[in-house]
Amino acid sequence: MTTTSPPSTQLALLQAESLTCLRDEEALFAPIDIDLPPGHLLVLEGRNGAGKTTLLRALLGLHPLTAKSLHFRGTDVLRERHALCSGALWLGHLLALKGDLTVRENLRYNLAIGDEDAAEDVDELCANLGIAGYEDTPTRSLSAGQRKRAALARLAASRRPLWLLDEPFANLDGPGMAVVERLLATHLARGGSAMLTSHGVLPITLPATTVRLEHAR
Repeated sequence: MTTTSPPSTQLALLQAESLTCLRDEEALFAPIDIDLPPGHLLVLEGRNGAGKTTLLRALLGLHPLTAKSLHFRGTDVLRERHALCSGALWLGHLLALKGDLTVRENLRYNLAIGDEDAAEDVDELCANLGIAGYEDTPTRSLSAGQRKRAALARLAASRRPLWLLDEPFANLDGPGMAVVERLLATHLARGGSAMLTSHGVLPITLPATTVRLEHAR
């Protein structure tokens, strides 16, 4: 992975100043600044328990945060929290898959509750993600890697501009990791942006800005 700084001349999709998360009214990590333009990738690094996952959840309003400023597409998120939620797509460890529903049903359900329609044919999506033939299989019958690919289909179908991904390469083999990189590359080329967490060096070659979360003093 190559680390670069985004051009300052671009209007940021997500911008924050002195942002941190709170736990028992104490800062979880030292305040950070974020400047994420369209078409760019930001990687959150830090030790276990540093607050990487918590930060992604906090941006969606699922955990308390504090900041001098926080804007998404020019809207003040501290005043209008829904502005970011409506433009972001979250993929966490739990994958948001219902075991009794098929891959096809899960994808349609998750897109529907996000007020989105599938931008591509479900069969084509599954073929591109390496799970062709499993479209009508209940997800509880899939392996961990297959379930992860089924969840990734939601990324491929969505047109939300900001992806928030918690360790998207977990439970994937080499070909699966290549699928994630391809999805990210396509999303960035369309002008979307992504924030993802990592415990170490990412298995991708996409340019990225790295922000490391340090213990608050």
